[in-house]
Amino acid sequence: MQNTLIQQKIIDLNVCVLIPTYNNERTLKRVIDGVLEITNHVIVVNDGATDSTPQILKTYPNIQQLHFPKNQGKGIALREGFKKAVEFGYQYAITIDSDGQHFPSDIPNFVQALDTAKDKDLLLIGSRNMDQEGVPGKSSFGNKFSNFWFWFETGIKLQDTQSGFRLYPLNTLKNIKFYTTKFEFEIEVIVKAAWRGVTVQNMPIQVLYDENERVSHFRPFKDFTRISILNTWLVLVMIFYIKPRDLYRRLKRKGIKRFFIEDFLGSGDSARKKALSIALGVFIGLSPFWGFHTVIVIFLAIFLRLNKAIAFAFSNVSLPPFIPFILFASFEFGQYILNVDYGYSKQELVENFEVLNHLKAYIIGSFSLAIVCATVLGICGYVFFLIFDRKNVVLKNG
Repeated sequence: MQNTLIQQKIIDLNVCVLIPTYNNERTLKRVIDGVLEITNHVIVVNDGATDSTPQILKTYPNIQQLHFPKNQGKGIALREGFKKAVEFGYQYAITIDSDGQHFPSDIPNFVQALDTAKDKDLLLIGSRNMDQEGVPGKSSFGNKFSNFWFWFETGIKLQDTQSGFRLYPLNTLKNIKFYTTKFEFEIEVIVKAAWRGVTVQNMPIQVLYDENERVSHFRPFKDFTRISILNTWLVLVMIFYIKPRDLYRRLKRKGIKRFFIEDFLGSGDSARKKALSIALGVFIGLSPFWGFHTVIVIFLAIFLRLNKAIAFAFSNVSLPPFIPFILFASFEFGQYILNVDYGYSKQELVENFEVLNHLKAYIIGSFSLAIVCATVLGICGYVFFLIFDRKNVVLKNG
């Protein structure tokens, strides 16, 4: 009875199960048979297998199959599988690996979660217990590494970002452009989906690591390098496009006055948090890291969980018109601290860049000026926000 209900929900929700496979002859049949006990809406993508995979798949003439003449990578297998699923009219695809680590009996849990979700634009990732016996150390480390970067790039905290047992919203994915072709695709797809507003969540699943039959095609050095390059690119996109885009959209949607009051002054953050955000922005803006202020301030605001809008706004104290004055003030401050006098006028320093000839004085002065200004403006900001928040409380209460 339970299976009948799940099978009907799979039909009603237009869900298929997608199985990418490459040289997993020892476990492929068991996985397919397990999936077929739940649904016959199955697509198998043979990614150029050189073992007995083609012969095994010939025994399943009633399921949809894609065969690549050569191995192209898991990313391509999934992307082509998604395209085929959309052609067949499916709206969601549950992907399950063919190496035997996943249990097809968990598929109904994905379907149930989708069925009861308020937001149907949902991407579910199976969350494995990485502390259980038999989990390879490299898998546990790689997962933690991936979880951190996903959080940094999206602000979403997950327990597992590398599991291949997932539910994807196909109608959203078909409008996103992807570039990766190997294992790193599974990172690219969840980050870009999150940037599109898709709800990305974990769901507990069972997992089995049997070294006697499991074949892993993950190449630690090559694939970890590819993943690192991808994360570097995603961080740059996040800093220079996604975050400014989101700020602009909120500004456009709310208008300048409402945005300033709600997001800048009246955000749910405490006065202390907003003041620290001001201090961070001012400190980075006056620091000598020219060309990297935006990258550093957003990175630190996310890492320290401060207000990104406020920190970014105050980091712009180093706008081009102010740079000559900042350079001069930093150099003068450095001379005062070092108790030296190089005898340059402001005009000579700015026009001839003589400040660069005495980097020690400039760097010491720059950081010192940044600390002093960040402290003063942070304290002023704290007092201001404290008064502002109290006034809001009084107005709300009476």
